[in-house]
Amino acid sequence: MAEARLVPALTRARGEPSYDGRMYHAKRISRSDFVPIRNLRYHVRLWGEPAAGVAPLVLVHGWMDVAASWQFMVDALSAAFAQGRCIIAPDWRGFGLTGERSPDGRHGGADNYWFPDYLADLDFLLDHYAPTQAVDLVGHSLGGNVVMHYAGVRPGRIRRLINLEGFGMPASRPAQAPARYAKWMDELKRLHRGELALKTYPEASGVARRLMKTNPRLNQDKADWLAQQWAATNPAGQWEILGDAAHKITNANLNRVDETLEIYASISAPTLVVEAEGNSLSQWWGGKFTLAEFHERLKAVPHLTMGTIQDAGHMLHHDQPEQLAQLIESFVA
Repeated sequence: MAEARLVPALTRARGEPSYDGRMYHAKRISRSDFVPIRNLRYHVRLWGEPAAGVAPLVLVHGWMDVAASWQFMVDALSAAFAQGRCIIAPDWRGFGLTGERSPDGRHGGADNYWFPDYLADLDFLLDHYAPTQAVDLVGHSLGGNVVMHYAGVRPGRIRRLINLEGFGMPASRPAQAPARYAKWMDELKRLHRGELALKTYPEASGVARRLMKTNPRLNQDKADWLAQQWAATNPAGQWEILGDAAHKITNANLNRVDETLEIYASISAPTLVVEAEGNSLSQWWGGKFTLAEFHERLKAVPHLTMGTIQDAGHMLHHDQPEQLAQLIESFVA
């Protein structure tokens, strides 16, 4: 696939004062690494240093999110757990700082994203950071779907597997294929006409308000901090979301539940599936895809544990990072 259409050249304004005098302060400072992966310049955040005999903790984010989104949970990990452990969090292709600019300074050539590419990107990344070692792998939302599939395809690469609100998609029918392909092509044309562009904001405070509107549980100090990780200023001085508008295009392929179940059945690692107390599926699908259906699919996973984060919505790593850190530590240990 062609290079991602994203944005390392956008200017990031870090450390600005909060708009009400408060700003979240990271306790564990990450460092940025840029790795050549499949013709992309992959941005990866790293916390800590590797130690012999300690599995790296790999964190992969969800749709329209970035690696920095894990900061609150990383800060909540105990010193005993974090000591001597390398924590690795990439920006997926087309998000954050992963991508490449063309010579004329415009975004790269990708106008569509395919789920299997995330699996291959993760495979290359693990070869780079842990070539001879199984890892503890955590994924949220889209990332949760990715890690479940990856663990079934590469079972020997995973020591412990944790899926945070990665439900997958409703089952589809072959009869939907003609209209689905037509919709995909129509949306590609809309993208190239500039009709699917992401909204920009005159100030970072606008990005923070957007984050808080999407997640009412998000505190102002965290929203202010996240806004400067989730967006950056473009040449016009507007704050631009660090995500490619091409991610909004409908996937051309139908969702094959029978294929998913075969992959789930191939997972060999102990698996923890974590749900927020708030039912995200009912909000998104209105009964077209339910938790009961998702739980039925999970019966295919050989070594499964279920967990719940209280007083949290879909962005549970923002809402209750302490609860989540404790749950992850207990399961990984």
